[in-house]
This record gives sequence, C-alpha cells and structure tokens, in this order.
Amino acid sequence: MTLQNLFTSRAFWSRPQRSSAGALLVAGSLLLAGCAGSSPADPGTASPAASESATPSAPATQTPTPSAVYKPADASGPAQNVPVPVLPEVAKTETKEGAEAFVRFWYENLSFAYETGNTEAFIQISGPGCVFCNGLKDGISEAWSGGRWISGGKIETPAVTATVEPGTEPYAVVQVIQSTIEIRNADGTLLQKPTPATNTGSRAGVTFGASGWKMTDLGLIR
Repeated sequence: MTLQNLFTSRAFWSRPQRSSAGALLVAGSLLLAGCAGSSPADPGTASPAASESATPSAPATQTPTPSAVYKPADASGPAQNVPVPVLPEVAKTETKEGAEAFVRFWYENLSFAYETGNTEAFIQISGPGCVFCNGLKDGISEAWSGGRWISGGKIETPAVTATVEPGTEPYAVVQVIQSTIEIRNADGTLLQKPTPATNTGSRAGVTFGASGWKMTDLGLIR
C-alpha cells in the first residue's frame, strides 16, 4: 500500500475500529515494511532571551517563546513555531464538559503532529488499544520520513458533544474539519497528489482513569 492510498482513504482514522482493525494493521505493516522511518522533524523553537537577573536556564521545551512567530508549512519548508496545545483545567475532570474539552485537546495534538511530525503528545493521551491512534502515528511518521514534511492537514473541531453517564462508556460526537494534506519531498516538490480537505463526523470513545482522560476508540459516523 502506498502513502497515496493511505492518506487518500483516511483508513487509518476514518473507519470504525471494530470493523476494520485487522485491515488497518495489515495496511500499516505493508506501508512500513519497505520504508526506513527517520526521527520526526523538530517543530522549531526560539531560544529565550537572556537577562542580567535571570535565574539558571530551565531545560528546553517544545513551547515557542512569545516572540516566536508561527509560520505554516509550504513548499519552502516545514511549519515553524507551531503553538503547543495546552490542556484546559476542565479537561482534567470526569464530567461531560471535561470529556468535551479533552477530545478537543486530543485533536489539537493530532493537528500538531501533522504540522510538526511529533506524534508523542497525542499518543501519550491515547489508550494502548486504540488501533486508529497507532495507525495515525505510523502514517504521520512515514509521511515525515526521509527528509519529507507535511504541508496542511490542520484540524478544527467546531462541534464536540459528549455523553458521560453512569454505567456506560463515555463518548463524544465530533465534527472534524481537516485542511488539504500535501506531503513534500526534501526539495519541496510534492510526493504525491494532495489529499483534499474533509469535513466529517466522528465518534470518539474515551475513558477516565488515574492519569485523566484517554482516547480509546475512534470511528467515522456514516
């Protein structure tokens, strides 16, 4: 299976997990078998300005400084100074509002991964059994390998409605809008035909535990 097939079909995140988990795993294996992945590209940060009264420098983080200007990816190179998503306080609560805030936060981290190649954050807040979460990680990592980068692919979630009731597994119905995806080679040329923008509905299964909310299931609402 080629990258074009993977990204165009959105098989790695659009289809219901229970009905196509096996197909996804096979597709991911075929995709990665002939490719040697490289480490995700760094989204780029700016160094904090020094001052006479400054305390010893803290360890470097992914967070851009206030003076850093966000620059979207284009044919000249990857995105720069991509804002790092921040978990809202309400997303730490086992409530309907908390679940909705968490799902938005999860998609913000997925969007961050498309723009930077850094999949660590959204995988950390995904359950180990979330097949499509792992499929997304593999697909994004493959797209960013070999000096390539993704231009576009930004995600918005204008509508998120969660159901959190005793005795049932929490879930959220989400409107997911994603911009056109372009995979660029190291020289800026297109690797393949761009994947068109989409506007879809998804059902996100979530659970709340000792470490907070986790994304456990993801499927397209048809």
